[in-house]
Amino acid sequence: MKRPVTTLFLLQSVDGKISTGSGNELDVDKDFSVINGVKEGLYQYYEIEKTTDSWSLCTGKTQAKIGVNEKALEKSTITDVNFIVIDNHNLTKHGIEYLCSKYYNVFVVTTNCAHPARSVECDNLEILTYKRLCLADVFRDLYNVYNCERITLQSGGTLNGVLLREKVIDFVDVVIAPVLVGGKDTPTLIDGLSITSSAELDSLGVLQLESVTGLKNSFVRLRYRVIS
Repeated sequence: MKRPVTTLFLLQSVDGKISTGSGNELDVDKDFSVINGVKEGLYQYYEIEKTTDSWSLCTGKTQAKIGVNEKALEKSTITDVNFIVIDNHNLTKHGIEYLCSKYYNVFVVTTNCAHPARSVECDNLEILTYKRLCLADVFRDLYNVYNCERITLQSGGTLNGVLLREKVIDFVDVVIAPVLVGGKDTPTLIDGLSITSSAELDSLGVLQLESVTGLKNSFVRLRYRVIS
């Protein structure tokens, strides 16, 4: 099946956490920026982020968490990024309008036939509705219909778990901040359902290291190819 090449790109702690805790008010981007010993090197992640693919995928839950449902519409020049958001109920009409004011094209992927995006009138909005969410089908359609060849995945741990099990992650590119977070309820790079038997071991993602880059202020960038 032809589909885009996908790269999972995220900022995480040394112990694999992509948030600073389990509450919705806790957020890596916001919280790391005020922690001494971490905030000094945080800018490097955002500099690398600027070099990622022109197609980006995230979740409505993550976007709602960072406040897009309340943010004022962007008045600056729209970026050249095509933004894909997986969402059923987290984004409001205003949240979708905000995304449309920021990104070149916005693709809402949903199983909710009554999603608020349907009431938004923006020329750069596409709504892809499915009876059930299968990321392989979504990526196939993005490739065949919209000529999407590469996607940077910046989704949460639960959706990343789905991506892993569906075998649609090609590369993993993580920037590791010099901090330990801990907490069994804190989201990690890959969450979702655990395997429960040795018969499911083929659903694991086996990686081959492509590069290790030591960054300033004790940050590290690791890039892997998923080989199985």
